[in-house]
Amino acid sequence: MIISTGTASGKSLAYLTPAVSACLDGGTVLYLTPTKALAADQLRGIRDLRITQVRAACFDGDTPFDERTWVRKHANYVLTNPDMLHRSILPRHAQWSLYFRRLRLVIVDECHGYRGVFGSHVAQILRRLRRVCARYGSSPAYLLASATASEPGVFAKRLTGLDVDEVTEDASPKGSTTIALWEPPLTELRGEKGAPVRRTATAEAADLLADLVLADVRTLAFVRSRRGAETVALQARAKLADVAFSLSAHSTPPGHDLARDQAPRRPRSHGPEPPDALPRDAGDDSSPARTGAAPGSLSWALPEDEGWEGLPEKVAAYRAGYLAEDRRLLEKALRSGALMGLATTNALELGVDVSGLDAVLIAGWPGTRASLWQQAGRAGREGQDALAVLIARDDPLDTYIVHHPQALFGRPVEAIVLDPDNPYVLGPHLCAAAAEIPLTERDLPVFGDAAPGVLEALVAEGLLRRRPAGWYWTRRERATDLADIRGGGGAPIHVVESATGRLLGSVDEPSAHTTVHTGAVYLHQGETFLVEELDLEAGVALVAAATPDYSTFARDITDISVLSTLRSQPLGPGTLHFGEVEVTRQVVSYLKRRTQSGEMLGDEPLDLPPRTLRTRAVWWTLPAAEVAPLAEEGFDLGGCAHAAEHAAIGLLPLFATCDRWDIGGVSTELHADTGLLTVFVYDGHQGGAGIAERGYTRAREWLTATREAIDSCECERGCPSCIQSPKCGNGNEPLDKQGALRLLATLLRP
Repeated sequence: MIISTGTASGKSLAYLTPAVSACLDGGTVLYLTPTKALAADQLRGIRDLRITQVRAACFDGDTPFDERTWVRKHANYVLTNPDMLHRSILPRHAQWSLYFRRLRLVIVDECHGYRGVFGSHVAQILRRLRRVCARYGSSPAYLLASATASEPGVFAKRLTGLDVDEVTEDASPKGSTTIALWEPPLTELRGEKGAPVRRTATAEAADLLADLVLADVRTLAFVRSRRGAETVALQARAKLADVAFSLSAHSTPPGHDLARDQAPRRPRSHGPEPPDALPRDAGDDSSPARTGAAPGSLSWALPEDEGWEGLPEKVAAYRAGYLAEDRRLLEKALRSGALMGLATTNALELGVDVSGLDAVLIAGWPGTRASLWQQAGRAGREGQDALAVLIARDDPLDTYIVHHPQALFGRPVEAIVLDPDNPYVLGPHLCAAAAEIPLTERDLPVFGDAAPGVLEALVAEGLLRRRPAGWYWTRRERATDLADIRGGGGAPIHVVESATGRLLGSVDEPSAHTTVHTGAVYLHQGETFLVEELDLEAGVALVAAATPDYSTFARDITDISVLSTLRSQPLGPGTLHFGEVEVTRQVVSYLKRRTQSGEMLGDEPLDLPPRTLRTRAVWWTLPAAEVAPLAEEGFDLGGCAHAAEHAAIGLLPLFATCDRWDIGGVSTELHADTGLLTVFVYDGHQGGAGIAERGYTRAREWLTATREAIDSCECERGCPSCIQSPKCGNGNEPLDKQGALRLLATLLRP
């Protein structure tokens, strides 16, 4: 069963009740969550029930080894994540035999987080779990929960491989939420090719956060990066410090709304007053030492009569990387009102309960409507009215949304895209399953229709051995190491601080070219480093601590060839295709862009080897007779297609659950394989992630929105808000905004 109802609608109670009942009846429960923070939050809630027969415990990477034995032998309510289930619990199922024999219920919480390649891996892990349970004679029920899942029954069946009932009726009481769409103004700065630059979403968020705190509105600001969250908090504190300094002569205590003529403080149950609240002008528990975690973050418990000088202490940052006890202090301070503003990454997006909020700021489109409503739902959880503000970044999708509110309101959240049959995902899990318990013919239906063909390929590669009884893993290596469920495959690149030899972390090999190339700005737990050298052969990126005032964006050049066409259909006078392609990419340079203003500082060359990716793509072609009139009118056909490609990539996340960095594109006036003007958009993951397929099924809506996004942008020749891309390897040349509008209009002709 899947329960798909709104935030704060009681889903936790819905799965806790049968879970506790199962424990009281002598059974066991497995709780799966995408993040350790949510598991810790749920554990506190279970322990608060004070039911001695429920022996709940977390089993994750932070669990001490001496406690793990106790959990295996005695816990009957185990909270973990897919990573631990994949790497530890399933491979050592014999050590968990008593637990698996009594397993009654598997809870998959916040299941909308299992999408794309990660979701495809989790789908296969759940199939391996079903198989291990069958080995010990148990057949647990599966209960999934999500506040934001489209077609929840269809998605849950694809994730678990089981028939699923869905519960979607939500009768829980809620206050009203006012949604504001906020577009930062254009500045006098000029970016690439002289394009106008908007004020950054983080700068706007800091201003709004400071204004809302002054208006006595308890606020959470979601920012896309850890560094961004710290920046918003620091800027908001600086603005409040300026206000405190200028008003220090006044005797009015903090908490009064100066903008309303020093009116008395509103009762908390009334919620915010959105028009006055807006300004008048336009997944890791390791951490640094507490003293450096968040400036001023442990001094919020100020007396009510502290005075204006304590105003900046009402704002702090919250993100992964802080000590767990510091995060709990932040949550407590926010609930109590000692802290009025918190800038956070999506660490607080999932069901961690932070109640008592009046407003939420969202700095930049969070990637999906599902995430937007999840973040907006953090406010008003106690039933009071709430405010949510989406602040647009300088990006085609953000621009489209603030000019087309109908794309948000009255629309279902995106279908969750995953592809468990992807051979690059299925193969490693078949190997892992064979290592756990030898595979037999009876097991194949559990893993799907693609399993027999993939097994043949694994035998041919020597990864599995076929015997009369089934398929066996015969190698000494751990089969689970074949599947990097959160990465992209390949040996990881270790990030090492050159001055100390300290290992900071690792980056999956496919991402290393774009994230830890020489000269890249690398962020780790709020600290900023510059990459001195990337040594691909040694698998090491050497970095040095630094505080640059800019960020970096890698640019690549791409060639694409069609391997096979799986589906085709007419689209206007052109043709739409979906199929398998081979993409060759080479990172050639990186941009340096000033963090605060977005100003372009330079384009530095790089010398990195090309990479080849076999994946899936959606592409459309137009016959020569249809594009000839544009050429005759003087339009650059290559620039028309290039601009349309950039904008299409920017808008696809509105129709498929992905980020623009999960996909890539190629456009050409005359492609060697099609002989026509062609625009490709492909999945950036080996074997595909289902994103391009979603674009194929919703192509007319997607490309119509793309054209509207270009048309509604107020720039004259093109800018980052419509047709420019931060990762374009051709330096955003050539681009033809008006030509792209004409080209898309031709393609979308009835």
